[in-house]
Amino acid sequence: MLAKHFPLVGLRLTTPRLELRLPSPDELAELGELAAKGVHDPSLMPFIVPWTDQAPEAVARSVIQYHWLRLGDWVPQDWSLNLVVFRDAVPVGQQTVNGHDFGVTREVSTGSWLGKAHQGKGIGTEMRAAVLHLAFAGLGAEEATSGAFEHNVSSLAVSRKLGYRPNGTKRCAIRGNLSVEHKMRLTRADWERHRRVPVSVEGLEPCLPLLGITAAQTR
Repeated sequence: MLAKHFPLVGLRLTTPRLELRLPSPDELAELGELAAKGVHDPSLMPFIVPWTDQAPEAVARSVIQYHWLRLGDWVPQDWSLNLVVFRDAVPVGQQTVNGHDFGVTREVSTGSWLGKAHQGKGIGTEMRAAVLHLAFAGLGAEEATSGAFEHNVSSLAVSRKLGYRPNGTKRCAIRGNLSVEHKMRLTRADWERHRRVPVSVEGLEPCLPLLGITAAQTR
């Protein structure tokens, strides 16, 4: 079985409305097709790497290739877990959680996108709450970081709702223009105070070596 050699395929996060997990090949194709239909206002770029500035078929292919790339170059010291978000068994977006030397830093970062048809329904909050539960409750993280450009008010609102605090800014050149990224940081104490979404995690323990920690470090 694949899970014997790469147990992350058995990892499941479940919230009241959502399931987050790695996709099957057909589900990954659906995710790419969802992205090709649009994930943001074309006049504003919410991503540091403007991967949506392509023809729809290229956007879909880039989602698929990036998913394979991050699984293919996985190492416990530097990982990026790109979980597909399912609602009623249909892909609605992607939620990423990253760890760099996590066993030492005990810090994760997150990023995400949602198909336009699924925005404005509280899904962004619920899916980020899921990976924060994975990080803090499942992996014993101490801090989580995120960031969004100043025009990405929905992402910044999610961060504030979940307890993040401002952590500085970064000036970026996006599409040849200045965009200011607002950095956000969430401590374990603030996560505890703001956690409202019930989350269950399945299949985590065999994944721990791939995430750079031992079971003892999660407590």
